[in-house]
Amino acid sequence: MTTDTPSDTPITLPDGRPVPLLTGDERTMLESWLDFHRATLALKCAGLDDAQVRTASAEPSTLTLLGLVQHLAEVERNWFQRVAAGLDVPPVYEDGTGYTLDPGRGLDEALGIWRREIARGRELCAGLPLDHVGRVAEGPVPGMEVSMRWVLIHMIEEYARHNGHADLLRERVDGVTGA
Repeated sequence: MTTDTPSDTPITLPDGRPVPLLTGDERTMLESWLDFHRATLALKCAGLDDAQVRTASAEPSTLTLLGLVQHLAEVERNWFQRVAAGLDVPPVYEDGTGYTLDPGRGLDEALGIWRREIARGRELCAGLPLDHVGRVAEGPVPGMEVSMRWVLIHMIEEYARHNGHADLLRERVDGVTGA
């Protein structure tokens, strides 16, 4: 991609997603990659109705686009609020994973919750240096210490993996591919 825009000035793709920064300090670059992957998830859900985002289209898996949005709201809360910021906050959803669908909760509500979790995590972690250490409270390795740098890298990996799932689900729902 060629552009006359300086490499430290944010630019967007034609689909509206921010292009991750090509140069800059480590924190800014990591956050720009995470924002790119967050925007990719939102793009995978764009233009679909509630029935379509509830469709488990890659059988035998029961995974849905709505379930992915909810799951990533849980992931945002876990890694930024619980681990990095050390808060004792309950799960976002009843099942603790986000994958279970509630008949009364549609995509707009789930995206709103997901965006609130992102905003809260940003607020809590904005002043934390990359070497800040948080502690995993539960799961397969309780007590494990991780740096803010590790959390950001893990979140990029988490979104990249789930965006691959979202690619397949979206293609099976309505044939849309790419991005």
